[in-house]
Amino acid sequence: MKPSPDNRPVFTLNCGGKTLHLGSRTLIMGVLNVTPDSFSDGGVYLEPAKAIDRAFEIESEGADILDIGGESTRPGAIPVSWEEEQDRILPVIEAITGKITVPVSVDTRHARVAGKAIESGASLINDVSGLTFDSEMAATAARYQVPVIIMHSSGDPQIMQSRVDYQRLISDIKESLKDRIQLAKDAGIKPESIVIDPGIGFGKTVSQNFQIIRNLDRFLALKYPLLIGVSRKSFIGRTLGIREGERIFGTAAAVTACILKGAHIVRVHDVAVMKQVAVIADHILQGR
Repeated sequence: MKPSPDNRPVFTLNCGGKTLHLGSRTLIMGVLNVTPDSFSDGGVYLEPAKAIDRAFEIESEGADILDIGGESTRPGAIPVSWEEEQDRILPVIEAITGKITVPVSVDTRHARVAGKAIESGASLINDVSGLTFDSEMAATAARYQVPVIIMHSSGDPQIMQSRVDYQRLISDIKESLKDRIQLAKDAGIKPESIVIDPGIGFGKTVSQNFQIIRNLDRFLALKYPLLIGVSRKSFIGRTLGIREGERIFGTAAAVTACILKGAHIVRVHDVAVMKQVAVIADHILQGR
């Protein structure tokens, strides 16, 4: 790890033979929800053909990573079985493997889904439970030797918004992430294969989400690449009084702030627009 021109720590992430360079510029993770009930685009890409088309579109819009999920984890979402989740995403991953040039991430809490997705062509695990929902997840990531995104959340999506009491918000999240990082290492996941995410919207109030963004640079002290997902989230909608489809400008503002505070990867729905946002924010950081 060394500093980049904008003082973000620089990392490399090996995703199935594809190397991602983190820190020299902000990377874009494009979201593809193959679900009927995700908060922003549920049902839009549930049909495999539409999801496959969108996957290639996300790549063409400039995404550095494609994140595919088959279970909604919005607050209050009803869990689905690992079998149903697998049936939603595997046809998409199988159809694009060998044709898409960017690494594919599987957004799942289920170890069996993660394993099947990796065997089908995914090369990164994005677990919103931080490896705690499924006791086999850490071992699965270690066995397949793929990177993991460890996110902070305060429980299952059905109850997490009732668990928003923190003694010291940023310190509490950092300590929780440290515990989950240690869990990963104990399972055999290499330190250079770990990315952290403070979990905007997962067991946090509107005010707490803004506090996390304002103090995002404090998470760099953990010495791992930093991913953040603010795209179209409810804290933007509640602040501005607008619906999901109207939140692109609020998202752009939040993405800019996150980049200026040290984010290495931003997870977004509107890839083409947020790619432009990231380029300008990077130029501001680097004084070009």
